[in-house]
Amino acid sequence: MRASLEQHIRDKAEELGFVACGFARADAAPEAGEALRQWLALGQHGEMGWMEARADQRAAPTGLWPEARSVIALAMSYAPGEDPLALAAARDRGRVSVYAQGGDYHKTVKKGLKALGRWLADEAGCQLKVFVDTAPVMEKPLAAAAGIGWQGKHTNLLSRRHGNWLFLGIIYTTLELIPEAPAEPHCGSCTRCIDACPTGAIVAPHRLDARRCISYLTIELAGPIPLEFREAIGNRIYGCDDCLAVCPWNRFAAAAGANAAFRPRAELAAPRLADLLELEDRTFREFFAGSPIKRIGVGRFLRNCLVAAGNSGDPALRPAIERHLASDDPVVADAARWAIERI
Repeated sequence: MRASLEQHIRDKAEELGFVACGFARADAAPEAGEALRQWLALGQHGEMGWMEARADQRAAPTGLWPEARSVIALAMSYAPGEDPLALAAARDRGRVSVYAQGGDYHKTVKKGLKALGRWLADEAGCQLKVFVDTAPVMEKPLAAAAGIGWQGKHTNLLSRRHGNWLFLGIIYTTLELIPEAPAEPHCGSCTRCIDACPTGAIVAPHRLDARRCISYLTIELAGPIPLEFREAIGNRIYGCDDCLAVCPWNRFAAAAGANAAFRPRAELAAPRLADLLELEDRTFREFFAGSPIKRIGVGRFLRNCLVAAGNSGDPALRPAIERHLASDDPVVADAARWAIERI
């Protein structure tokens, strides 16, 4: 019997490095749009104005592209080979979130999506659009509707085979594909992710207050990090993996299945804070070329490193901190003063 188009798409996706592929109708997960509106109404998106500006387009695939009939959800694994929490006590080192230690996932995932899209357009004569985290698309609810995983209590997508170390890509298409059954949740009574959050950002199961989240504070927030969260940030200088790292389902996620493009760069696995505090605009851009870290800019990055240096309690870092007291960037200067006071 001839294989279905859906099976051909799965096979091609696997060939291109995706570890999961599923299908949903374009009107799947209507409850996600309502949840988004409630979240925005509570202000829990913080300063991420782009979440609110295009909320109607984000709420449903047809809000962005009325011609969409089906959604193809795909995932690439970035499962780490080492314990992401191993550097928690290494106060002279900065902790970079696992997803940012290798190449920029936007480029790798989009390259795979475009290749799949070109193949599918030729194969089925359809129209389609591809998305990787930069458009008003609700990747996680759509991926759950397409059956490739479920949203855990930390709000991230979880898979029984790959844990929660997954980069998601979405394709909207005019094809009428046979949808999968939505994934069943398998978190049970477990609350490890909620309990592990250093700042209490997971305010209820499946509810994240971004304003308290270390990933938001170190990446999305442009101004000073609120004083109430600085100590809890510890030595995290870009993102946070705690809620992901403690999930029991990760015991099934093999690092061997991770895309080679996401393998950690040696210099980002355990960088010395003293070295990072020496970076200037030019050297920052050179050092983080091809990395998602580059997008936050040197000022925000130095702010994060200064908070980590202050939390280190290491007097040896004082000279590296002091050079930023006179920074033209008031946010950097503020973080330097706080760090000096802490040491």
